[in-house]
Amino acid sequence: MAAITASMVKELRERTGLGMMECKKALVEVEGDVEKAIEEMRKSSGLKAAKKAGRTAAEGVVLVRVADDNRSALLLEVNSETDFVARDDSFLAFAREVLETAFQKRETDIAKLMADGLETKREALVQKIGENISVRRAELIEGSVVEGYVHSNNKMAAVVALSAGQPELARDVAMHVTAVNPRVAKPEDMPEDEVQKEKDIIKAQPDMAGKPDEIVEKMMGGRIKKFLKENSLVDQPFVKNPDQTVGALLKEANADLERFVRLEVGEGIEREQVDFAAEVAAQLKS
Repeated sequence: MAAITASMVKELRERTGLGMMECKKALVEVEGDVEKAIEEMRKSSGLKAAKKAGRTAAEGVVLVRVADDNRSALLLEVNSETDFVARDDSFLAFAREVLETAFQKRETDIAKLMADGLETKREALVQKIGENISVRRAELIEGSVVEGYVHSNNKMAAVVALSAGQPELARDVAMHVTAVNPRVAKPEDMPEDEVQKEKDIIKAQPDMAGKPDEIVEKMMGGRIKKFLKENSLVDQPFVKNPDQTVGALLKEANADLERFVRLEVGEGIEREQVDFAAEVAAQLKS
């Protein structure tokens, strides 16, 4: 069985808001798998949702380059070890050079992108700054009307492609995507396995116990509908006008959503959580 560490318990507490002992017990039952623990806790306690994992192995920036004709845009993530370096002028200049090169070449394959002199510049910057720097990923988006939005701290950004409308509209929707982080564009785009997982969680919640199958199915149908609306871009209340959905906003402009992409620095990468006080104490003891 995997050892249950204090950092695991801390992460689960932060993401669920539940007690330490409850979190530890849940982790023991699933052998330390945080995501599985959240799923089981939702089933047993009626926990509605959990915060997304905040553990990341990288700092850095996400940048956007939009074509002058608003027909394409490129999103790029460049990572550093610390946020201090992510704000360094040399680091930012390198990131912008990589962005412009990727945009001009329409290149999203990082190995091919870096092979043309950029890798040498990256290595030189690593030597200068003393931190590892990596170009992680790039996304090229093309469409009839394309615009992007970068959050002020360069930690997250989105690009939206529309079938019609003005670039300002696409930028507003990109701002919404950056802030709200929808999982899919439309309810029908939600993967079936995700829908089934949500159904399993709903069925296992305490208020479903003892109810006839037809009542369970009816209640579950309503909750799945709500789940899909909350996680689908077109059905979400628009951040600048919560009385209107994004879909209604687009309809006013006779526009359809073609595609959206959102990147956030370090998402999906984990790093070891270091307890510096414990580390120092252990060194003194030894």
